[in-house]
Amino acid sequence: MEVPLTSEQQAQLSQLANSRGRNPETLAQEVLSLYLEHEAHFIDAVKQGIASLDRGEYVEHSEVAERIERLFKS
Repeated sequence: MEVPLTSEQQAQLSQLANSRGRNPETLAQEVLSLYLEHEAHFIDAVKQGIASLDRGEYVEHSEVAERIERLFKS
């Protein structure tokens, strides 16, 4: 698979890779891997949140506001 990059993206990738002494292709693969891992974790967290809601496990908006207020008063 090839992913077309704009000339600006290519320049940014090359500049970042060079500043780290890296190969642009390797850096792009690492960045993509990190992104895919992050997305998988995010999707899992959303699914867990939905399951919690389905079980009735949640905090009301007013309770969240109270907790935040207590944090700032500490």
